[in-house]
Amino acid sequence: MFSKACEYAIKSAIYIAQKSNRNQRVNVKAVSDAVNAPVAFTAKILQQLCRENILKSVRGKQGGFIFDETMQKKTKIFEVVRIIDGDGIFTECGLGLHKCSPKNPCPVHDDFKIVRENLLMMTQKYSFYDLAEKMELGLAWLK
Repeated sequence: MFSKACEYAIKSAIYIAQKSNRNQRVNVKAVSDAVNAPVAFTAKILQQLCRENILKSVRGKQGGFIFDETMQKKTKIFEVVRIIDGDGIFTECGLGLHKCSPKNPCPVHDDFKIVRENLLMMTQKYSFYDLAEKMELGLAWLK
């Protein structure tokens, strides 16, 4: 449902949140290994999240990426989806038709509307702090 870039971004943010909650910074290689993503692709995604002030990057030997706890609690999955993929998944036609609307519905319009609404609710429900906690408690995995 999400693009590969978005999947990697969400998984990377969860991983960095979990490590940040242990007062650990992580480098791009560690993140890419944790989420099974190419290093260069991961670096590009993490830079984008830093530009949007979701993550912070510290240079140097003791550097790496951090996801501040306050920002984790404030940032929902929705924000990362919006940054990486845009909000089309929550608003556009399930078949990609440009003129699909309630007055001019595609064959799956009503069913896909429910999917979009549920996806929107789910992505606005969970913060990255919530997801990192699930990981920490062993209730969820990234691989």
